[in-house]
Amino acid sequence: MLRALRNLARMVAIGRILGRHGALPVELFRDSAPFLAFILSLGNRNKAPGRPGQRLAAALQALGPSFIKLGQVLSIRADLVGEEVANDLADLRDRLPPFPADDARAIIEAELERPIAELYTRFDDQAVAAASIAQVHFAQTPDGRLVAVKVLRPGIERAFQQDIDLLLWLADWAVRVQPKLRRLKPVAVVETFARTVALEMDLRMEAAAASELAGNFTGDATFGVPSIDWDRTAKRVMTQERIIGFSIDKVEEIRAAGLETDQLLAHAADAFFNQVFRDGFFHADMHPGNMFVTPQGRLVAVDFGIMGRIDRQTRLYLADMLIGFLNRDYDLVAKVHFDAGFVPATQDQELFKQAVRSIGEPLHGRPLSDISVGRLLAQLFAVTEKFQMETQPQLLLLQKSMLTAEGMGRVLNPHVNMWDLSRPLIERWMIENRGPEARIADLIGNITGIARRLPGLIRDLERTANMLAEGGGLRLHPESVLALAAVREREGRRWRRLGWAALLLAAAGLVLAVL
Repeated sequence: MLRALRNLARMVAIGRILGRHGALPVELFRDSAPFLAFILSLGNRNKAPGRPGQRLAAALQALGPSFIKLGQVLSIRADLVGEEVANDLADLRDRLPPFPADDARAIIEAELERPIAELYTRFDDQAVAAASIAQVHFAQTPDGRLVAVKVLRPGIERAFQQDIDLLLWLADWAVRVQPKLRRLKPVAVVETFARTVALEMDLRMEAAAASELAGNFTGDATFGVPSIDWDRTAKRVMTQERIIGFSIDKVEEIRAAGLETDQLLAHAADAFFNQVFRDGFFHADMHPGNMFVTPQGRLVAVDFGIMGRIDRQTRLYLADMLIGFLNRDYDLVAKVHFDAGFVPATQDQELFKQAVRSIGEPLHGRPLSDISVGRLLAQLFAVTEKFQMETQPQLLLLQKSMLTAEGMGRVLNPHVNMWDLSRPLIERWMIENRGPEARIADLIGNITGIARRLPGLIRDLERTANMLAEGGGLRLHPESVLALAAVREREGRRWRRLGWAALLLAAAGLVLAVL
């Protein structure tokens, strides 16, 4: 009861802010709950200017840190809010007034258990950046290193927990009031949001992500990551190398320093491609504010709170899909969706191929520089939703990241597509991973894996049969035991034959690969 009363009071306050910005969801309930829709429309009477997504973004900004983060999460869920609203939410900027420097100092000393004068010989009280979860101060260590210190906002964990509790309560009630919302899994969306925020509020996790990304680019002269000072990093504090350079959107300053923007764009495209396809671990928030250019022309990323991962099989799926679109092979595009299990087998593959063709044909004949891969993925997800495609969060995050990266590329040169610049990398990766030799290697690996598992599978089958026959499991009729023994013998022979065949195929494949 107390939870309900607390959440109801909070809802009233939220409703007022949403109504003031004309962002109450009237259309959501117009058909199923017309009276509720009418009440909401009264609150929306004085609509603010702009599109629905713009009004919602303004309202979330006014509601504070938790809702700003929620808006950023929804910006990658066009399947939930629609592409137009998602694009408007993508412009939601995570900027808030800084909290007092005294609070920052107190948090640092409590977390690192040392006086701040011992940790840093200089600590700038003026924050250089302030967001919903943390803010950043410049400092200098006793050994003379220039660093940036990220500090969580005071009480931010408790504030987020209260809002997440409210959102879970609302999601649960939304499904009860509007059953058709169950398909959108609102409770699961909030739970995912909660996990994302929990990771962002442990700065050790962000530091670990930065360290992993740096390791992936060891020796790369074109792209780098600030080093982490682990001695001055804890759950609520992270200290990293300070980057001296230009924000990548300061094009005039970059050119004045004698740097070529087209070359920087090519480096950015290569870096993003390597993160996604080579490593399967990518910076998922690569907007201009998180990318700097050093005076030497090296790109350096910051802010690793949101990172994405995609496994090798998903990367191969993406490669096949892109090949299919570029070659107008819609059979291939449809096939990989069904083979990967993204579209249920109960759906009509020919009809799905027709839907895919409706996306690909408008691209035919256009130069690659005019094609947005991020928008292509967005259109594909919109179509696949009609075929009951399960939501793939890693792909949605990748699609959003591609759009963000493309936007950053247009800042450097609006007439050049970053994917066109990295085409040699894309083609080489596809040959290495989807060419005949790669397919033979995958086949050999699969066959070898099956062969390794065969003895264990046979032992497990024999052990199970013995347990059942000896009374260690279900009681069986003697004729059933004899039948089971016969089946076991047949299965044993079949698996042994399959094992030898697998080994022979592996050997043949190895010979072909060598030749």
